[in-house]
Order: sequence, then C-alpha cells, then structure tokens
Amino acid sequence: MTMTSSALNTNPDNALKSDRSHVFHSWSAQSLISPIVVTKAEGSHFWDESGKKYLDFSSQLVNVNIGHQHPKLVAAIQEQAERLCTIAPFHANDARSEAARLIAERAPGDLNMVFFTNGGAEATENALRMARLHTGRHKILTTYRSYHGATGGAIQLTGDPRRWPSEPGLPGVVKFWGPYPYRSAFHSSSDLEESQRALQHLRDTLMVEGPQTVAAIMLESVVGTNGILVPPPGYMAGVREICDEFGIVFIADEVMSGFGRCGEWFAIDNWKVAPDLICFAKGVNSGYLPLGGVIISDRIADTFRERQFPGGLTYSGHPLACASAVASINIFEEEGIIENARHLGRDIIGPELEKLKAKHPSVGDVRGVGVFWAIELVKNRETREPLVPFNAAGPAAAPMAELIGACKGKGLWPFTHFNRMHVVPPLTTSDDDVRAGIVIIDEILTLADAHYTGK
Repeated sequence: MTMTSSALNTNPDNALKSDRSHVFHSWSAQSLISPIVVTKAEGSHFWDESGKKYLDFSSQLVNVNIGHQHPKLVAAIQEQAERLCTIAPFHANDARSEAARLIAERAPGDLNMVFFTNGGAEATENALRMARLHTGRHKILTTYRSYHGATGGAIQLTGDPRRWPSEPGLPGVVKFWGPYPYRSAFHSSSDLEESQRALQHLRDTLMVEGPQTVAAIMLESVVGTNGILVPPPGYMAGVREICDEFGIVFIADEVMSGFGRCGEWFAIDNWKVAPDLICFAKGVNSGYLPLGGVIISDRIADTFRERQFPGGLTYSGHPLACASAVASINIFEEEGIIENARHLGRDIIGPELEKLKAKHPSVGDVRGVGVFWAIELVKNRETREPLVPFNAAGPAAAPMAELIGACKGKGLWPFTHFNRMHVVPPLTTSDDDVRAGIVIIDEILTLADAHYTGK
C-alpha cells in the first residue's frame, strides 16, 4: 500500500483508475462493469466526467427523495459537523433526540420510540430480533417478490433471487405469496378478489405452519424493487386483523416506500393501518448520510423496559446522520414535498403512463402511488409473457439492456428490474422534468415494441 497526500484528488481520470483498481462493487462481477464517474449533482440531475447531464429517474437507489445537494440539508450537516461529529450511542444528544421525536410524531398509531441503525438491512435485522424476543416465537413470514436487505438475516427474509447464493441461512423464515393483481397467484379477476384470496392464502399458510410458532409477518408496505406492487383495498387491514387474532407482530418494511415516496409520511398511511414495527432508511434523509431504524410500538417497547435488548451498533443515532434527518423532515414540511409527491403521481405520472400503455403494445401494466411507479413490459398482452424471463441475465436480458442503454444515451438515468422500468425520480422533481423524462421513455419504448409477438 502506498500513501498519498491527504488532500482529496478530484481528477475524474484518477477516480476511475482507482475505482477499477481498488473498489469492490456490490452485486457485480468486477471485470464486467464500467461505472461512470459522477462529478456533481443538483436537484434531479447529476453529471458524469465528460460533462454529460442525466435526469435521475432512479433517485439513485430510490432514496434521494429530497433531491441532490439540497442547500438547507447540506448546511445542516456542516453545522452539526462543527458542533459534534460523533458520540457513542449510550449518550444523549440533541440531534438524535430531535430526530427520534420528529420520526415518532409522524408514525401511525402508538409507535413512539426509535431504534437507530445505519441502514435498511440493519433495521429489518433488529425488527426481526425484537419480534422474536417479544413473542417468544421463532418463525418470520415474508413474501416472495420482496427485498429486505443483504445482511445475514435480512437476505433470508428476502423473497427474490438475490437470496439464493446465501442459502442456507437463518432458520425459521417462511415465504408466502402476496397480492399482485396483474400476475395473480390466485387466479383473481379483480382487486377485491385478489385481496380476499391473498388473505385466505396467508391464513392457510399460518394454519400449516402453526400460528403459535410465528413471531412476525414482515411486508413491504408497497413492494419496491420487485415490482412496485400496491396492495389492493382491504389487504393491509386484513393482515393487521390476522396478526391481532394470533398475537403476531406486524412489521412494515418502509425502507424504500417511506418518507413521502408514496405520497404520505409512511406508505402504510394510505390504508390507515398501524403496524407494530416500521423499518425505515433511505428517504428519512435522502441518503445524505447512512441512517435507518425501527419505529417501535409502546407494546413492544414495554417488553424491554426491564429486560435488556440484546443488540446495538457503534454508530446508532450518529449525530451527523440524525442532524440530516431533522433538517430533511423540516424541509419536507416547509416546502410541501409530500404534497408535491401526491401531485406528481396523481396529475402527471399516473396519467402519462396510462398514455404510454395505450400507445405501446409492449406495456402490459402500469401501477403506482405517489412518486413510486412501474411500467411492466411484455412480449404479449394476451399471455402476459414478460419482455425478458424472470431473473434473466446475459443474452436473455438483452432487450432490457437495450432500453437501459438508450435511456442513458438520451440523458435519462433509469431504474429497471427484470422486465420493468420504474419511474422513481426525486419527490422534488419539477413537472416539466417529469414530463421530459416520460417523453424519453416514450421514445425508447419503440425498442420494446419491436420484440412484441402478440396481435
């Protein structure tokens, strides 16, 4: 190892060279990737080393809810750094206390306490632990088509192929099918039917697993990466009822869907349901610093009044991260960001995506809420055959790779997964920029139409 000057080297050429030599990238075969060097970002855009400007329709990893480099948020971090950069979690400090208060005040029901983590995976890990200790039971039920993080327990909770290389893992995790009207596992013909049948399937799963062995049911309030699956009417209330009936903890994973992304502080607020635990991260401070956590109901918090909670993190409630959360929540209020998210979804994204569906035969379905939308691409509308197969890679994924390349070529940075394009820009994106991004999607969907085999 060679030592260099402590001054930050901002030369893009050196950044790329050092990245390729020394940075081990997540979810990647290291020799098969070619990352761009991002030199600056502002609002809903970022720029690469060549000066090319991209409209960020991914919010990076669906986390930059407040937009890039919000000046008030940057200033709050700078101010906190001047006062107190770090302190151990067993001390109290104003940034952590205020962040917890603001988060708890916006949570539904009696969720009044916050356990801070460094991100979403740690949040789901600790929610799992709390539920098991609170109930004295061991099983956790999660859905197929879910993602709950990449740490040891969280990846086993996950219901998509990213789990497979890490198996076998944490025991006691049971999968079931959640609602997905477009690709119903229950042969439903309506949203109401899908809700009823999905709830019956959950009851059947509990029956054969033994409800007295189940500590928790963990659901993404709106399934994120695996399809932006908005639960049909009555489903979340039905899960709440089932959990109450059998003494099961209801955990809502809002790491991606929370903090305005779905047009409410928490996505589950759309259905007026209060879970027992909420996992959060990402949008709480738009990823400006690593921060996540679990919001805890009074009933579960009471379990640990006189009993030690066997978990903790060196950086739990880190002052810099918490100060950014405080600033972010205040900015949300001052600038009406949640209201803007509702407006964008209701008045622009939803209607414009319906136009794409009417125009392009390859668009099988569009769905979403707030600024959280999916375009599902198919080869055939009648059979609903996906544009690319489930978990496609290499040549099988070529049609989607072509779309991604075309988007980037036109200055739009997309978020895609399997056969879907997700429309998830920052909540602060202007009407004009959202429309401009959808115009680009409209143009490149002709490439998907070329693969269409239906009538």
